[in-house]
Amino acid sequence: MTTPLPAPLCGIVPPLITPLSARDTLDVSGLERLLERVIGGGVHGLFILGTTGEGPSLSYRLRREVVERACRQTAGRLPVLVGITDTAPAESAALACYAAERGAAAVVLAPPYYQHVAQAELREYLNHLLPQLPLPLMLYNMPALTKVSFELPTVSWAMQQPRIVGIKDSSANMLYFQRLCGLAKQRSDWSVLMGPEELLACAVAAGGHGGVNGGANMFPSLYTALYHAAHNGDAARTRELWSLVLRVAEAIYGVGQYASAGVKGIKCVLACLGVCGGFLEEPFHAFRQPERARIERHLAELLPALESALGAPAA
Repeated sequence: MTTPLPAPLCGIVPPLITPLSARDTLDVSGLERLLERVIGGGVHGLFILGTTGEGPSLSYRLRREVVERACRQTAGRLPVLVGITDTAPAESAALACYAAERGAAAVVLAPPYYQHVAQAELREYLNHLLPQLPLPLMLYNMPALTKVSFELPTVSWAMQQPRIVGIKDSSANMLYFQRLCGLAKQRSDWSVLMGPEELLACAVAAGGHGGVNGGANMFPSLYTALYHAAHNGDAARTRELWSLVLRVAEAIYGVGQYASAGVKGIKCVLACLGVCGGFLEEPFHAFRQPERARIERHLAELLPALESALGAPAA
């Protein structure tokens, strides 16, 4: 069963982590618990195999298993978006076709991330790939990892392609994001979604349609509540919840010392909460005991504050 992609897609779309029990091995029960957790938290869609989902680190076999199981369990309750970013266009197209067969609603694509791509080459790449994609496409702007942005003229070109339906921006550049929102006025079905959760409230105020926020793996109801408060113009409630989002980000993402700290922190929190294990695919590893102890201390402080603000247990 497939839930069509809303036009535009609005709200909170967690970039789902991929629960793993060992190398190249899906934690099936952990994935099932995680899916029910985020769906129960009121999210508006699911994004699998993105950066937070370690998509580029997973084998093609495992990526397909994640797609199959996530789509089957979601069973049409929410639209499922599948990351197809790859350095090989044929693999992106093949995964898109598989996702369509399994009931996904859309695919998500960042620029190929090995060779540096010029904007003209990027447009040509998209032009060649689009006819091979059986699902709507959302662009993913992640210059810190891909070395290239979807520059505004390229986004403007993309908006002329009916089957490209939006962009997720993880650049953390609010001026760029505001200009994306200005471009989006040209198409009523075009979505502009914010990646960094610390900027979610600003993004909605600027005209953005919501967020693809990693923290929604841990505390989905916090992020959905913040989105609704910002969307409804409730300034006091937005400030209250935004301060909690900032507190979560500082406490959880500040534990590790490398760029992988965000994914490690999210997985560690979920392990502490009994949702799934903290295993990461190589070249990364789960937090060791000292880092896990810090996460546990932060959780002990965060959970009562979240429960008080949300009126329900955050875990």
